[in-house]
Amino acid sequence: MTQQAFVYTELQISAPFDQVPWQKINETIKTQPGFINKTWLSGLGNNSAGGIYAFDSIENAQKFVTEYFPSEARNFGVAQTTRVFDASATQEASIDMGSVHYGTAPTAKPGAFVYTEVQLRVMPFVDGPWRAFNPVLKQQPGVLSKTWLSGLHTGTIGGFYAFDAIENANRFALDYFPGEAKTLKAAFYTRVFDATRTETASREMASPFYS
Repeated sequence: MTQQAFVYTELQISAPFDQVPWQKINETIKTQPGFINKTWLSGLGNNSAGGIYAFDSIENAQKFVTEYFPSEARNFGVAQTTRVFDASATQEASIDMGSVHYGTAPTAKPGAFVYTEVQLRVMPFVDGPWRAFNPVLKQQPGVLSKTWLSGLHTGTIGGFYAFDAIENANRFALDYFPGEAKTLKAAFYTRVFDATRTETASREMASPFYS
């Protein structure tokens, strides 16, 4: 199946990933309509739990974030964050960044993931600044790939990055990315995740980072 939507989720919990019942959750998520794959996320420093998902349609992604996922958060007794992104809008930009979500083979196992979102409306995405940013992003230390994100309805721009190590992911999130957002005169959101904690859980969900 070809993904038409990405979903980002994060639960407001603080629990070591080995205490998250990911096996049980995986079995339930696999039954959700249109689900293709998931990469689990474990927040660096705060032990939040979440994921980046691919779905076969925007409609199924919307159903996931409005029906299934709120019940998962309720079971944990915590607040949640969800986002839906139009995967078809960012295909060309993502392929140029070696995105594994669009068929590029992983070059190495990730040591960290970074999620970014900029408070800027860019619609259509093709008119955005990705052609100017991609050559610079490719030069960032330790970057393995990026999947560009385009917010459904909002037009916010962002990305999901794989890095070789936490140190390089932190350097990107703390030093480089704030300057990028400044050039756009926009507020921004960043998260860093330890990929080593979630490899087994992600492999069980057909994460393209481990294919």
